[in-house]
Amino acid sequence: MKDKVVIFWFRRDLRLEDNVGLQQAIISGYPVLPIFIFDRDILEKLEVKEDRRVDYIHQALSSLNRTLHNYGSTLRTYHGKPLEIFEIITKIYDIQGVYCNRDYEPQAIKRDELIDSYLRERGIQFNTYKDQVIFEKSDIVKDDSTPYTVYTPYSKKWKSVLAPANYAPVRVPLEQFYKSNPVKIKDLEEFGFQKTDIVFKQPNLDLAIIKDYDKKRDFPGLDHTTHLGIALRFGTISIRSCVAFALKHNEIWLSELIWREFFMQILYHYPRVVADSFKTKYNSIAWRNNETEFQLWCLGKTGYPIVDAGMRQLNETGFMHNRVRMITASFLCKHLLIDWRWGEAYFAQKLLDYDLAANNGNWQWVAGCGCDAAPYFRIFNPTAQTLKFDADLSYVKTWNPDYEKNIQIPIVSHEEARERALRVYKQAL
Repeated sequence: MKDKVVIFWFRRDLRLEDNVGLQQAIISGYPVLPIFIFDRDILEKLEVKEDRRVDYIHQALSSLNRTLHNYGSTLRTYHGKPLEIFEIITKIYDIQGVYCNRDYEPQAIKRDELIDSYLRERGIQFNTYKDQVIFEKSDIVKDDSTPYTVYTPYSKKWKSVLAPANYAPVRVPLEQFYKSNPVKIKDLEEFGFQKTDIVFKQPNLDLAIIKDYDKKRDFPGLDHTTHLGIALRFGTISIRSCVAFALKHNEIWLSELIWREFFMQILYHYPRVVADSFKTKYNSIAWRNNETEFQLWCLGKTGYPIVDAGMRQLNETGFMHNRVRMITASFLCKHLLIDWRWGEAYFAQKLLDYDLAANNGNWQWVAGCGCDAAPYFRIFNPTAQTLKFDADLSYVKTWNPDYEKNIQIPIVSHEEARERALRVYKQAL
């Protein structure tokens, strides 16, 4: 006789507390078998096997698993393609239902449709829930039911319909898990990855940072940002707890959380933006795509100290300050006239908090081809940005300490680059 269980499939929600799908699995009345799949389709695309993000996931799962051991259960981890894993699991257990939280990326939607079809053929319900956002899909739309494509009206509507029930935490009893002997999760080496220098810590909401977020967030030398991007990306913190905290302590940080959901609903409604400009007329831009200049940008050797500092911080740590992300991205698209997709792909390789919707949305915003109302003729001057946001050069000196000793002639003049960008964009449009 197979044991009757329901499956909870962890994905972008690597926590036990305040987890909607997990709560629903538990109240089903059946023992909950928790699983995680190291998806071969995703991992095989990662060329560098010392990937901090994979290590972060591994450590977060290990922490979660230790908690499960205290309740007489364990996390089952698998390595393979999700459909193949479910083919294995359905042979071992009498599955009464599969539960998980929704993902809105195009490939994830296709994956879930495939799993749903497979389970439905076997009479197994595939139950998905909203968890990683406050509002999803068409929750926030215009009066004519079409999606918002500009942030400000979206944000106003988002705030107008927000109610305490939207961000109230959900209680997750931890006594209903399937009882089993403790099992260590798969080692990184088992699927071709290696340990890195990242150390997983349970994320927390730091009042000292968030209360002054609006005053200090733009100054990279202060490093006064939450660093919660990776926690939100992999769900080691609940979005509901973040929104509740932001409502109490800082409206500007709340606006950043709304930007996150804005880009997610854009990706959901317009999946073509993964490879295409939201404003299709921008596909006519005659990008120079000089590979030598692209490599200099990647390596932080453009001759612009703040651009080079940002790229070096990214390469060394997997993180880059938000303001500097805008400066470096604008420099690539406008100063070097290199296709935003090149930069987007490079950030996707390097960023710890890489999120397809946000990365794509912000790169298109900088390039002027995105869904928001950013004019193409807005071109950040790296020198002016430095004077305004890093006047004492504390950020530059931290990440580009040799800039004074090895003074490099900028690979392009700001004025000449600006004029060229305006000319090329105007011709295309």
